[in-house]
Amino acid sequence: MTSNIQTSETSSEQGSGKSKEGFVYPGLLLPFALIVTCFAAWGISTDLTAPMVNVFSSVFDMSAFQSALVQSAYYGAYFLLAIPAAMLNTRFGFKGGVVIGMTLAAIGAFLFFPAAEIMTFGTFLLALFVLAGGLSIVETSANPFVMSLGPEKSATRRLNFAQAFNPIGSNIGVLMATLLVAPHIGSAVERASLSEAEALAQTSSELEKVMVPYIILGVLYAGLAIAIFFVRIPKNKRMQETDSNTVAKGVFLRLWNNRTYRFGVIAQFFNIAAQTCIWTFIPFYVQHTLGASHETAGWWLQLSLIFFLVMRFVMVWLMGKYDGRKLLIFMCALGVVFTLIGVLSENVVGAVAIAALSGCISLLFPTIYGVSLSGVGADTKFASSGLVMAIVGGAVAPMIQGAITDATNPQIGFTFVILCFVIIGAFGLYAIKNQVETKEESHA
Repeated sequence: MTSNIQTSETSSEQGSGKSKEGFVYPGLLLPFALIVTCFAAWGISTDLTAPMVNVFSSVFDMSAFQSALVQSAYYGAYFLLAIPAAMLNTRFGFKGGVVIGMTLAAIGAFLFFPAAEIMTFGTFLLALFVLAGGLSIVETSANPFVMSLGPEKSATRRLNFAQAFNPIGSNIGVLMATLLVAPHIGSAVERASLSEAEALAQTSSELEKVMVPYIILGVLYAGLAIAIFFVRIPKNKRMQETDSNTVAKGVFLRLWNNRTYRFGVIAQFFNIAAQTCIWTFIPFYVQHTLGASHETAGWWLQLSLIFFLVMRFVMVWLMGKYDGRKLLIFMCALGVVFTLIGVLSENVVGAVAIAALSGCISLLFPTIYGVSLSGVGADTKFASSGLVMAIVGGAVAPMIQGAITDATNPQIGFTFVILCFVIIGAFGLYAIKNQVETKEESHA
């Protein structure tokens, strides 16, 4: 099998200079499919967690700022575990990193069982932290892993394709929250009318409902860890270049001096900030503007994620025709327009505009990732960890928007998202001005 891959690689370097290997190298279709499944799997967790901010706000009677700690614990784990993930990748390779990360994520999901029994907010935050820590390792490993499973000229497009399955998981996660959790969560008014014993019993029942989808996730993650552990993944030339077990001296200084990479990390921070704020506060927005119930608010989030899912595949197609950097700038500009409509319109039009923001961010993560990694070579592992650390934007931003929301209202809170789109768009302009291309464009 290895010889076939090498032969395919050699043939791709001859003739007209165009690759003949296809989208994925021969013999790597099954590993590619399993890794793509991981993208969907962590999407379930991410967007199952977003509605939990609203749920915990009701169950534990907290403000929007306090309940946003759910996202802080989740994305904070991504920040703290990204560098250890790069070290694990250096020691065990990308496959080993995915297996270890999925195993840790499964443990975190199963911790929701004792958390539901203890019934304190802190124990749920701990379970979320462990779960997200595992997924941080998975994401740090899986993104460059997918890029290495085929020709470098199609690396960014391959990552866009894999990332397109993330919103499939996102929709499943929100659907699970909407069907399995939201209908069983009482309002603050209902809770105020209960005796202490009745309120305790209701809280116990509600937290048991919160536990169920996470236990399902734990089983899924454990199954994926086992499947990936046993699948054979022959190394190709590109994997040997990026999946080595040595760390080049001066890697951190080189990455710091790489202005494109440095700006890319900042752009990724604000991309995840925008994404998390949009998905976290859509329920708050529609409850405020339309008087929606918890369950109805969940369906609005579901609609938003459908926009995200459809536009991800549309963007994969468009990237085959247009410059990804220009698409990024256009979608950021559209995001600013939609956010302004949402802030200024206290009706269904505003709600649809806010929901449509998910379509605007659909292109951003993999495109920022591909542009930022252009030319980093053997430093890919640690460069990838830096871009995953930028996910800490999802920990910081909800608290900022939550504080604005508490001080004003959910509409005004969305003004923070405008700042995010402006900074991300500036990164696209910088990449064009300095002729920084994605891997796909620079090798086409």
